Amino acid sequence: MNKEYTHLIIGSGIIGLAMARAIFFNQPKSKIIIIDKEKTEGCHASGRNSGVLHSGFYYTSDSLKAKFTVEGNRHLKEFCRQHHIPVNECGKLVVAQNEDEVETLYELERRGQKNGCHIKIIEEAQARELEPNVKTHQKALYAPDTASVDPLVICQTLKNTLFDHGVEFSFDTKYLSHRKNVIQTDKGEFHTAFVINCAGLYADRIARDFGFGQQYTILPFKGLYLKYTKNTTDIRMNIYPVPNLKNPFLGVHFTKTVTGQIKIGPTAIPVFWREQYDNSRFKWDEFWPILGDQTRLLITNAFGFRDLSFEEIKKYNKDYFIRLAQNMVLDIDPKGFSEYTLPGIRAQLLNKKSFELVQDFIIEGDHKSVHILNAVSPAFTCALPFSEYVLQKYLPKV
Repeated sequence: MNKEYTHLIIGSGIIGLAMARAIFFNQPKSKIIIIDKEKTEGCHASGRNSGVLHSGFYYTSDSLKAKFTVEGNRHLKEFCRQHHIPVNECGKLVVAQNEDEVETLYELERRGQKNGCHIKIIEEAQARELEPNVKTHQKALYAPDTASVDPLVICQTLKNTLFDHGVEFSFDTKYLSHRKNVIQTDKGEFHTAFVINCAGLYADRIARDFGFGQQYTILPFKGLYLKYTKNTTDIRMNIYPVPNLKNPFLGVHFTKTVTGQIKIGPTAIPVFWREQYDNSRFKWDEFWPILGDQTRLLITNAFGFRDLSFEEIKKYNKDYFIRLAQNMVLDIDPKGFSEYTLPGIRAQLLNKKSFELVQDFIIEGDHKSVHILNAVSPAFTCALPFSEYVLQKYLPKV
């Protein structure tokens, strides 16, 4: 490869695509290429997530997630309108099982208000007016700005828009190493002034190759969804349980998709290699380090990992999985959940020093490269304003 690029982006998920968009529109003289080891864009978390556009109330106000979720929700909806992409603006209810969970609803309301999102606590009767099938203890949290989209359609539209503006793509191209301003891949060398690492499940490894992310490693968790095929009418809107605020997982919930379908999930099941969607793509060099981390976490029960693991593994039992969802509604046919959708893997960052799951986005870099670590939910929602932030704070002017 003899071409010279101003920017080379590793990874064509939503963050890589959004970064290319931000660079092009702010620095139109840029020469950008996106490389990806897969055959097309959005093959992993970006194309396998729930499709929910979050409204921004889960996150503490000092976090990057809080900073960009409300704005990201608005920007992605506008992007969808501009490109005639369907959006299901069905809203969300967070429901409580007991008095303690009602108190957590009020904490979520406080966070949401600080973050600038439209949110309010409503009475059980009001919740039933919005969603006749919902079951909650006295109160519920209503987030009207939560919506659903097809994440793959957004990724495809972004790619096509970028391609039309001269951004280049090299798929089936795996990053191997780098030497100064030369990126070495299994398809040859690419010369670039600046590297942007948006590699998701492998972002930590690539970051370490550049001297960054030394205290972090990816701990993968599998997310399974069950589709409700009986009808599309038993649930009107997204219904979520009260989450455990000590970890970044939101629990099994009902999602109303952009097409009106109903599904439940996701799980957060610990897995043993980074792309363990099934038993393919097995890698010994990933298995042993991940097993070692999980063993230490099980022994210490750091952040409740032992309890979390045992609870999540039970969700492989379909009946148990469905019962968790049944707790949030008055009536749903368990036989209606007849098929699984494509599983996803959450590229969750673990701090190797503190043995804690990292809650916020992590960005590290210098004048030659920047590395986007822990770009997990709600990264899809945040993608457009987050990429502008990274551009302004970390990338040199062209």
